[in-house]
Amino acid sequence: MTQLITWDVAGERFYETGVDHGVLYPRIADGSYPAGYAWNGLVGVTESPEGAESTPLYADNIKYLNLLSTETLKVTIEAYTYPDEFGVCDGSEEAADGVNLGQQGRQTFGLCYRTNVGNDVDGNDLGYKLHLLYGCTASPSEKAFSTINDNPDAITFSWSVDTVPELVTGFKPTALITIDSRTADPTSLAALESLLYGDDSGPTPAALPLPDDVIALMTP
Repeated sequence: MTQLITWDVAGERFYETGVDHGVLYPRIADGSYPAGYAWNGLVGVTESPEGAESTPLYADNIKYLNLLSTETLKVTIEAYTYPDEFGVCDGSEEAADGVNLGQQGRQTFGLCYRTNVGNDVDGNDLGYKLHLLYGCTASPSEKAFSTINDNPDAITFSWSVDTVPELVTGFKPTALITIDSRTADPTSLAALESLLYGDDSGPTPAALPLPDDVIALMTP
């Protein structure tokens, strides 16, 4: 017997909101992201997939099939401030204490942030999603400074970011992993978060594990 479809059932009116728990992970020469730094003042992160464009092929006087181009991911980051460690990712290097040179090389980085998942019953406390970004390179961005007046506002910085996917065993390379706390194994999720954010158990710093390591850790 076919089950009747129903809409707007209590507890099933889901939504996603907010952005917090931002962490920056500069990538080093061996391709790993071994150290994380809190990103305070994170205002927004916009994920913008591109590509996956259809190219039609014709044969036998009919449309034979569609071929899709490779999908890429671009990101926009907005924030009131950024970690000091982001300077090398934004083309800045310290020449002396308090002296920073612009127009330098740009280091690749990873980023982790969290969004809240809510519904009509639990509000914003239903759960959350972790977003893990890899292979990020920030493009030069405009910084607009203006005088303080009778309606002051803080400067918002913005960066356009391109990504290069990381290899994933058994799947296509990816620059984005999303983990849903509502369906993920709680013990595995706690172990992953202790890696992403660090913990009090030892001297190991926070780090961003590569996709294969994330999958292995999240598979009970």
